[in-house]
Order: sequence, then C-alpha cells, then structure tokens
Amino acid sequence: MRSSFRRLGVATVATAALLLTAGCSGAGGGAADDGPVELSYWAWAPNLDKVVDLWNQDNPDIQVTVNKQDGGDPAITKLLTAIKAGSGAPDLIQAEYQKIPTLVSSDALADISDQGAADLEGDFSEGTWSSVTLGGDGVYAIPQDSGPMMAYYRTDVLDQYGLSVPTTWDEYADVATKLHAADPTKYLGTFSANDAGWFAGLTQQAGASWWSIDGDSWGVDIEGGPTEKVASYWGGLVESGAIDNKPMYTPEWNAGLNDGSQVGWISSVWAPGVLGGNAPDTAGKWTAAPMPQWDASKPADGNWGGSTTAVTTQSEHKEAAVEFATWLNTDPTAVAALADIAGVYPAATDAAKDALTTSPEFFSQQDDFYDIAAEASESVNPFTYGPNVNVAFSAYNDEFAKAADAKTQAAFEDAVTAMQKITVDDLTKSGFSVE
Repeated sequence: MRSSFRRLGVATVATAALLLTAGCSGAGGGAADDGPVELSYWAWAPNLDKVVDLWNQDNPDIQVTVNKQDGGDPAITKLLTAIKAGSGAPDLIQAEYQKIPTLVSSDALADISDQGAADLEGDFSEGTWSSVTLGGDGVYAIPQDSGPMMAYYRTDVLDQYGLSVPTTWDEYADVATKLHAADPTKYLGTFSANDAGWFAGLTQQAGASWWSIDGDSWGVDIEGGPTEKVASYWGGLVESGAIDNKPMYTPEWNAGLNDGSQVGWISSVWAPGVLGGNAPDTAGKWTAAPMPQWDASKPADGNWGGSTTAVTTQSEHKEAAVEFATWLNTDPTAVAALADIAGVYPAATDAAKDALTTSPEFFSQQDDFYDIAAEASESVNPFTYGPNVNVAFSAYNDEFAKAADAKTQAAFEDAVTAMQKITVDDLTKSGFSVE
C-alpha cells in the first residue's frame, strides 16, 4: 500500500494510507465510441492554449480545451471549491509544486502512477520528481516547468571595483562586504522578507526539507540545521550592513536594478524576463552564474518557482488525461513549444537541453546561459512540501519581516524557531498526526 497523509478533521488523526489512496479514484479510459474524449485544462501559463493546439491537431480522439485561470492561489481555491461541491472540477490543472500536498490532502488530485506516470521518473531530476511523489510511491502530477536557482551580477560594476563573481557563499559574503565598503550606496543583493519561496529554495540548496513523512505522521524540520545555517548567514550579512534588507519587487528595488545600486540578484532561471521588464537598459551588463555553493566539491541547488500538470479526482478520463500530460511535458516537440511559445523553463531535463539552444534575449551576449541552467536543474536537492505550506509561508513573511527590521543575526535565528512552532501548531490543530 502506498503511504500518505490525509487530513481527517480536527477531532481525528490523519493516517498515511488514507491520504495516498485518496487520489486513487477510478480511472477513465481513452476515446469514447461516440466521439472524441474532451478534456478541460485549467492553466495560467502564457499562450499554453497554442501549445495545446499542437496536440489537438494530431490527436482527434482526445481534444483538450484550456480554460485560462488566474495563477497561484485563486485557481487552487476555485478547484477546492469544485471538489467540495462534487462537480465542476476540470480534468487537468496546472498546480505549483508547493500546492500538491494541500490538494492531495483535500482529495483533489488523483494518483496517476497506474496510468503510466510512474514510468516518467527518469525524465526529471531527483529533486523535481520528489515534489510530485510526496516521498512515497504515488505520483500526483507530472512536472511541467521548474525554477532552478541561479545568480545574476552586474559584472561591469564588479569589474569597476576589481571584484570577481563569487563561487561559494564565503566568497559571496566577502565580495558583498568589499563592494559595500567601496561604495556604501551599492549592495551585492538584498534579503527579501516577502518571498518565502525564495528562502525555501535557498534552504533546499543547503539540504533542508521542511516537511517529511514518517509512517503515519508528518514531520516538520524547518528549525533543522540547514535552515538555521541559511538564516544565520543572511542575518549576519544584514547585521553587518553588507547586504540590503529591503524586499524585492518594490519600486525602490526596481530602481536599484536600473541605477546599479543593486549589483546582484540571487534568483531563478526565469530572472531574465524580470530584468528585461524592469531594467531593459541594463541588458548586456549582467552575467548569469551558478548559485554560490556551500561545498564547491558537491554542487547543489534549490528551486524557486515551477509548476506541474495534475489530473483531478473528478476526471472521468484519467488515462486520456495522463496521455496528454505526458506528451505536454516530455515530448520533444511539446517541450520546445513550452519554452518557445509559453516562455517557461521545461522540467524535463534532457528535452529541455535539446529545446533551449539560444540564450534569452536579455542575455544574448552569454552563450552558456542554458548550460548553467541545465547544471542547476540537475543538481536540485529533494524537498518535501507539506499540507499547510500556506501557513509556513505566511509565518516566514511575518517573522522575517520583524527580523529584517531588527537587523540582527539573532533575530533571523529566532524567526526560524517561530516558523517551526507556528507550522507544527497549525498541523496539530488541523487534525494531522505530527511527529
């Protein structure tokens, strides 16, 4: 039996067997005798309908209609409402990795391992695949795009002060300190207290996994060593003044990208779109690089962003849905279209290498952009999300906002402790068994 965790309610305890079998509703088949199978797909990636058109042209027996949704939480809330009502859910949904445990615990996503999804493990990196299996044998989605983290630097500014692109976190701290000492208006980066996904990716690179599954219980390890190490590191930089403490995606931060006061950005593979939109006149002045490493002899990375294609438990055509989702996310033609038309970084590692041969326009001067991205994607560490990721992320925003204002290393360490307690207390209150 596959292990998992399903929420039974405040008065009872969740057990592993119940949650993972929750997604095992009866599978539908292929084309019906009286016409094509018609599948509905809720998604928000740009121009995804044009990618799906390629499928529809070649597969008259299985036709897919994309229903454009607002990304992130609104689509998930809408799906959960339909699941609770017992009708109105689509056959497929684009779901972010961190939302999968919540959807599975709500009996919204089907376990599609028996429809052939389990055979796709080799198409994706270990870290990415772990996010759709919840650490067990079930498969609750097929990875679509990923967000391996990368570093970006204004090398013209670094050159001005005789500084090099850092390759380790020790070097990053050294360069940040020297840069700010040379020009107090400039920072190598900022600690952003309103981007929990960013921080989760940093801790993932360091070896953290905030949730775990052990027998019939969820474990929470936010307070574990890797997360504490990352928080203490950034807290020390903020306390010293070497790193800014202002959030990203603010007018002030955008201005810094343009005027050169923000000299670096620890971000993700999708950063060129943000840089091109917010600071177009700086094109050609930035260099993309691998994330600084904790141990240069053991390269590792984390994800910031990315989504999957999942099949809902209400779908009456699960086999057809999986057939389409497999094509969409692993077929070379589809993967190339995802990259070229939808503008995402495909999660399928080998197919992405073949599809992505030209650097993003903002980095047209850097021929190895996607080589760096591929290496980052392949070295992403496993990371398990839990059923109350929204609570943990909210706790991050609240607690690290206080820490960033306090500007002390101790406050950053205290924020991790608070996140742990808030997350565990919420799981327990919601009726989960917590280790």
